[in-house]
Amino acid sequence: MFLTKSKSFLDGRCILKACRSLSTSSLVRSTDKTSQFRLKEIDSKRTQRKCPRTFRKCCIFQRPGTRNQEEEWSTSPYPKGSIPRGQSIYSLRPKVDPTLTSIILFPGQGTQYVGMGRNLMKFPVVQEMFESASAILGYDLLKLCVQGPASELNKTVHCQLAVLVCSLAAVEHMREERPSAIENCIAAAGFSVGEISALVFAGAISFERAIRLTKVRGEAMQLASEMAEGGMLTVLYSPKTNLADVCKKANEWAQNCGVERPECSVANYLFPDCKVIAGHVKALEYIEKNAASHAIRRTRRLPVTGAFHTSLMEPALEPFKLALNNAKLNEPAIAVHSNLDGKMYSNAKQITYKLPRQIVRPVKWEQTLHILYERAPGEQFPNTYECGPGSSLRSILRMVNAKATNTFYNYGS
Repeated sequence: MFLTKSKSFLDGRCILKACRSLSTSSLVRSTDKTSQFRLKEIDSKRTQRKCPRTFRKCCIFQRPGTRNQEEEWSTSPYPKGSIPRGQSIYSLRPKVDPTLTSIILFPGQGTQYVGMGRNLMKFPVVQEMFESASAILGYDLLKLCVQGPASELNKTVHCQLAVLVCSLAAVEHMREERPSAIENCIAAAGFSVGEISALVFAGAISFERAIRLTKVRGEAMQLASEMAEGGMLTVLYSPKTNLADVCKKANEWAQNCGVERPECSVANYLFPDCKVIAGHVKALEYIEKNAASHAIRRTRRLPVTGAFHTSLMEPALEPFKLALNNAKLNEPAIAVHSNLDGKMYSNAKQITYKLPRQIVRPVKWEQTLHILYERAPGEQFPNTYECGPGSSLRSILRMVNAKATNTFYNYGS
């Protein structure tokens, strides 16, 4: 329903399978200045048997020319003598002009607003999507999105579903205006609940099943939020800040205030020097009151009542895991990157393992963006499309890799 395969897409799938056939020890980092990566001890016959032509055609390891000291200083983001991260090995890079490919990103909870979805109702498929979702949920989801009230829409049990449907509805808008963006999509990723949107787009989960799974997820997380007084705090800090030490002292302070087994940890990795910390309210209050002493520049409390992506969400883990185990899942048709580690899902079994754990683990969005957009100097970037309400993902990407936003487009709700 949400994906049309193209030749470049099929080539990419072949590369993906060929890469999985190689042991992880085959790729080793090199300190040689003229080569970033080299291949070591690869069984060439095995590689050719797995993918005889397409792998050699589409997968390359570039050997950049030597640069003088001035050029290295002006182009390399790494200190002299250090080994580059090389995180791009965890993403699919077909040997085609990057500007002819696309990456699609899906937003998560917190981007919802009253009125979203109204402008998308001119597309018949979108009307069918809202009708199908409302029939499963037992209430009018479209009315809630368009008319509110905001107090109901912002509840975890409702907003996750609203963002999911509006994000996939935005895909239909893009399909009408830029079908090539869907045909040439090589990767997708979603922030928190947006990861379910990405999996639906990739054909790993059906739309109807995604509605049921998100309903369970939202209800379970809402219940977990009511069991412990938690919250989330965006923290903009300086290089001198030791976040691990901040969280440790916040936990100690909360425990002295009578909180049993206090929780305070990073919940979202957004961009350098900016994270979202979640945990017990008392722990967050300590950070707000002592920000200056920890070289924290600014804090902002998020309008949520739960400590999402921390251990306080443990009660939500089993209900969602059970629902996911009973769902029929398919292998993603394109590369979908997990919030858990930023890496691609290789099969349906990995979805069953990783997706529930995302609820109690931090969203590694900054790491995911590095994997998707790390490029050599002068290399072109793919077109990126944010499908869903708001434009928060573009703002985050600008702080991680500003050049990648030069070809960034938003299809909102």
